Amino acid sequence: MELIKERKNILTIWLAVGAVMVFVMVAIGGITRLTHSGLSMTDWHLVVGSVPPLNEEAWQESFEAYQNFPEFKETNYDFSLEDYKSIFWWEFIHRLLGRVLGVVFLIPFIFFLIKGWLSSKLKKQLLIVFALGAFQAFLGWFMVKSGLQDVPRVSHYRLAAHLTTAFISCLYILWIIFEINIPRTENIGQLFFFKKQIKWLLGLTFFQVVYGAFVAGLQAGLVHNTWPLMDGELISSAVFAMDPVFLNFIMGKSGVQFIHRTLAIVIFIWVVAIYVKGMQRLFDPLQLKSIRLMLIFVLIQFGLGITTLLLHVPIYLGILHQLCALLLLSALIFALHRFTPPSSEKS
Repeated sequence: MELIKERKNILTIWLAVGAVMVFVMVAIGGITRLTHSGLSMTDWHLVVGSVPPLNEEAWQESFEAYQNFPEFKETNYDFSLEDYKSIFWWEFIHRLLGRVLGVVFLIPFIFFLIKGWLSSKLKKQLLIVFALGAFQAFLGWFMVKSGLQDVPRVSHYRLAAHLTTAFISCLYILWIIFEINIPRTENIGQLFFFKKQIKWLLGLTFFQVVYGAFVAGLQAGLVHNTWPLMDGELISSAVFAMDPVFLNFIMGKSGVQFIHRTLAIVIFIWVVAIYVKGMQRLFDPLQLKSIRLMLIFVLIQFGLGITTLLLHVPIYLGILHQLCALLLLSALIFALHRFTPPSSEKS
């Protein structure tokens, strides 16, 4: 029994380290985006790119390669070598951490596999984690590629896919940790109602993350920097400036920001409603804790979103807003786990 507990603890620490590393990658990815550093490395090599330029000649070669691409020609044409270095490092660190994360997962996974520590179910779950990691790396390359062609800006659609996959990877790792350590609650009382509400809320919050990425990719946080009105209007007339109308909500700065700020209000009210109902009907301490965490993080996230908008998206607030979105989703995943009974689990 002690050996099994020890193995469980080691697996949990390993997975927790991986989840934290993904969290840090999300933070560094946000810094890379907000400092406009993502297009500084113009090539993509799995091994060679692990080593930065080591001397002045190598730096000059890298800088000259960067000068052949649209971002330098159209935006950063006045950059010196030192300016280039300042944006290079964030992107380099982001890619390096991705490689390290792959090693951190792969080597222990092989060890645990050889030792026979992994159940059939856990093996499948971990293979899904690896698949998500590989897909995330591909999306990173695919996103950067979009900004190295005609327009020096990455596609906001690809940015949304890249960010959302990172969130899904982290949350799936958390779900595995919960599965290993916290037994599911038996089907009692209000489980079905709360599970249904949380599943819908989780889906809506992921949709909000997509729109958050749209806002970031289009720099839509730099317009209508007032709240609750949009420059004095309940719905800015600029929201409907593009024709056909639907383009406003996927390509227009005003339309995309309108969707993002509206969804924030809906999610905020929904979490509060679940919390109030839960306080009246729930008795399980972990279920109560899960909805308290939902409330705490939605309050912080809502406040951060408004403050970030009003202050014209300073880097530190933009990063905190992005990370708090992941924390809110983590609370929702914890809640979903607490309200999913063992009988609904497929073998």
